[in-house]
Amino acid sequence: MEICDLLSPESVVSTVRATSKKQALQELAAQAAKVSGQNERAIFDVLLERERLGTTGIGRGVAIPHGKLPELDRLYGVFAKLEQPVDFEAVDDQAVDMVFLLLAPESAGADHLKALARISRLFRDGEMCKKLRAANDDSSLCKLLLSGTAISAA
Repeated sequence: MEICDLLSPESVVSTVRATSKKQALQELAAQAAKVSGQNERAIFDVLLERERLGTTGIGRGVAIPHGKLPELDRLYGVFAKLEQPVDFEAVDDQAVDMVFLLLAPESAGADHLKALARISRLFRDGEMCKKLRAANDDSSLCKLLLSGTAISAA
């Protein structure tokens, strides 16, 4: 699976206004509802439930909130840059300014975990993070994210 299978131009947002983790998750749930056709509240609830298990703030200003919904037919992603960094209770205590939300069908199993691992690797690339932070519009972000960056199962 390629990253372009997870993201579309409509699922990349260059400026999300949020002053808290909860508000950021609400904004992302709204965007995910638009691209996936799922209920916004159901998405928000599954994200909150996952955050209660432990933070999805992986460090270096990045969070990867994720969850599973029974009605989904495939994996969906939403990438957003936050206008102002927010406290995500990240593992390194740094505020988060980039978020990659991943939604998966309940039956996704290993595909969900493989996609999470690939997304995590993407954000361990310091150069890519620098470029993403420098991009200031949806189109530029989308081009960067879709520029051959694979999230393959291989």
